Amino acid sequence: MTMTRRTFTKLAAASAMSGLAAPAIAQGNREIKMILNWRYQGPQSWFFLADDKGYFAEAGIDMVMDQGSGSGAAVGQVAGGAYDVGFGDVNALIRLAATNPDEAPICVYQMYNKPPFTVAVLSDSDIMTAEDLEGRLLGGAPNDGALKLFPAFANLAGLDTSSIEILNFQSSLREQMLRTEQVEGVFGYVNTIRFSAKLSGMNPDEDIRFISYGDYGMDLYSNGMIIPKAMAENEPEMVKGMIWAINEGVKDTLADLDAAVDSVAAREPLINKEVEKERLIATLQDEMNHPELATTGLGAVDPERFATSIDIVVEADQLPRTPDASEVYTDAFLPAEEDRIYSLL
Repeated sequence: MTMTRRTFTKLAAASAMSGLAAPAIAQGNREIKMILNWRYQGPQSWFFLADDKGYFAEAGIDMVMDQGSGSGAAVGQVAGGAYDVGFGDVNALIRLAATNPDEAPICVYQMYNKPPFTVAVLSDSDIMTAEDLEGRLLGGAPNDGALKLFPAFANLAGLDTSSIEILNFQSSLREQMLRTEQVEGVFGYVNTIRFSAKLSGMNPDEDIRFISYGDYGMDLYSNGMIIPKAMAENEPEMVKGMIWAINEGVKDTLADLDAAVDSVAAREPLINKEVEKERLIATLQDEMNHPELATTGLGAVDPERFATSIDIVVEADQLPRTPDASEVYTDAFLPAEEDRIYSLL
């Protein structure tokens, strides 16, 4: 997947529209611990660029970023107090808000606005549609966002899950388990699987078929910045500064993809920079490029679509209550809209 020269021109122009200073907060850096959704890869580059360019420091934050074990897990780790901030799946947050509203954190910057959830199967498999998953052995990491959403997906797709067996294993084994046919399908984010498979020696365009949740009516948001409600209430200026810093990191990523990948390599020297650049571009185009972006700007949600996505999760998972959108997401800490309009096409 490649970007055109026109695309880079658009990205650079969008990036040049920066100009906003960090929100003023008290002197002295506040240490913040962030748990990422996954390992250090291309799509985490904006966090590292924000750190390398001093944006967090300018906002009075000493940001400590740890690798994650899944987007769903990040929400629980923030809710449980192990981390101050998480880059996690808003659908896991919806489930927590429906079942334990007092414990649930809140999303303050929605980044992935297209559903990346999928079941990947080998292209020579006879699994062609969601219905073909019945009676199969599937597998994934327990905290994987796609696996956690599978009951909801199965409900929407009309699947009989009693005939489906699911094997749990470490996320690092996923592509190997699929390639060696120890399972017939694996759960994950489409670009995580695609490029991890590529690194393992597979050709994802020829060797893998994706059964995508979005093709069956699950038009959901996914990853965003998750914080405790107490932080939102007690440290609003610090939260504004943190979101400003991340937003600046995104713009710098769009302006210079190679520098963005270099920032990841500074933390994880063993990455394949060429593959991680491809993964980054695919994430920008496939997971962050919903048409609504042109009017809402990155970080915001479309209220009607977001309410519908909550209803989908609640109904499909048969949750005990429907949380109000304000329990799950707030735009109170976003930079100005004109500073969040990016052209990713």
